[in-house]
Amino acid sequence: MSEPQEAEENSNSNTRWKRTLEVLSVIGPPLTVATALLVYFGWARTDAQAKAMGLDVSLFGYTVQDFILRSIQSLFQPLAWLVVIGLLWLMLDRAVMRLIERATYRTLVHRIAMVVIILGFAYAAVMWIIVVTRPGQILLYAPFLIAAGLVIGTWGLGVRRRAATPSGGPRATRPRALERALVFALVTLLLFWGTSDYAQALGRGAAVDYQERSGLLPTAVVYSKERLAVTAPNVHEESAGTDAAPLYRYTGLRLLVVSGGRIFLLNDGWSLARGRVVVLRDDGSVRVEYGNPSAG
Repeated sequence: MSEPQEAEENSNSNTRWKRTLEVLSVIGPPLTVATALLVYFGWARTDAQAKAMGLDVSLFGYTVQDFILRSIQSLFQPLAWLVVIGLLWLMLDRAVMRLIERATYRTLVHRIAMVVIILGFAYAAVMWIIVVTRPGQILLYAPFLIAAGLVIGTWGLGVRRRAATPSGGPRATRPRALERALVFALVTLLLFWGTSDYAQALGRGAAVDYQERSGLLPTAVVYSKERLAVTAPNVHEESAGTDAAPLYRYTGLRLLVVSGGRIFLLNDGWSLARGRVVVLRDDGSVRVEYGNPSAG
């Protein structure tokens, strides 16, 4: 291979590497932020569930991967609704733009846009006042509603500016970049706030679901060479060994989760008010048999 050809191949290789690094530099930060958000929302859901059960989330020893998996349910519905609303908004915006292009409807669109501005910002202000005057209460979906009011009002302002600009005229009335950035930042914070509240509500709902459907959890029978002194309601201790080789069996337990080197068990008939969470070390000191809850 001649030197010019080799130099050309090296140059092409360096160009491909530069392009790859540029793509990674663009994709990397969003992926990092998305991962951090997934971990946070998973933690918020799990923390609310643990507190409702009288526990602390740190007891479970969940990993980053565990929190990410637990965040999927918290984000699925909000993201689905955002996509659907975004598509509907694009369709509406295109229809309004077609009306603006016709001089006959421009005045009507200009007036309607003014009404949309007033209603959108007024609705956001009223919802904000309700949230501020009730600091001790969690108003689910309130941040989403505030964000919706801001978006509607801002969109109406943009439509009014476009309707006031003649076709082919200067675009001096285009919304400023700073205005867009501030609205985007505020709406993003509101969406973050609302999704966090939604994740916590799911966590509290999961705790209540355990209370109502604890009988559907896998059964657990614990065998131990030492007495565990479990005092949870409906848990029975039986001797299954001899004096020379003592063995104790505990029934009336349900599996909650195995995590962080620990086994978390609920007692039969567990409730938020009077239930107990039995925590055992998952290190071979005890033997646990799990069973199908529907098998009699």
